[in-house]
Formats: sequence, structure tokens, C-alpha cells
Amino acid sequence: MTEQGQLRETMPDPALDQELVEVQGPGVHLGIDSLRRVRLDVTAELGRCSLLVREVLELKRGSVLPLDKMAGEMVEICVNGVPLARGEVVVIADTLHVRIAEIFGFTEKESEEYE
Repeated sequence: MTEQGQLRETMPDPALDQELVEVQGPGVHLGIDSLRRVRLDVTAELGRCSLLVREVLELKRGSVLPLDKMAGEMVEICVNGVPLARGEVVVIADTLHVRIAEIFGFTEKESEEYE
């Protein structure tokens, strides 16, 4: 047996010493308002490219990466890595923004209800 394996056997597991307690009683559900302050990671993917290791090692300031999207193409917007919408890249005050054009799974009428 390794030294690390022996350590695991002799060290107590604090989780086993604690009694499990129910956080909420049966029949109690969280509403959507309870989730409003939860942070999500939102990304807009401008494009991708594949490079050889040699090409990555040669990158320097001023290098230009050839992306697989054309200027003016829609970009995919993801929330925690899950595709949610598509939008167009716009420049406002010298910074990039994305204007939502389509939300996946919603018809245009359903999207307008949330505005």
C-alpha cells in the first residue's frame, strides 16, 4: 500500500461525522425570483481556427488568426457553454457588443412577450 493510501485510511472523513440535514422541507420549491442573482458565464463566439503546435509557438503581437466566419455573419451566444441564441456583432463606442437576433427554441411572438 502506498503512503498516500495509508494516509487516507488513517485520516477521518469530516463528511461522515456530520449528520445530513434536509435543506428545505418536502413540497417547498424555489421560484424563479430565487435565481435572479445567480451569475452565469455568457460567451459570444466570433469564430474558430485550427493551428499546428508550430504555428501557435510562432504567434506574436500583431499575428492575425484566420477565423472560420465571414465579417457580418451571425455569432453564437452560449450560456455556461450551452447555445442559447444568435446575434450580430456591433461596435458601440469602440467596443464590441452582440445584438440578439434569435433565441433558440422561441418563436418571434414568444420572444416579444419577454420584452
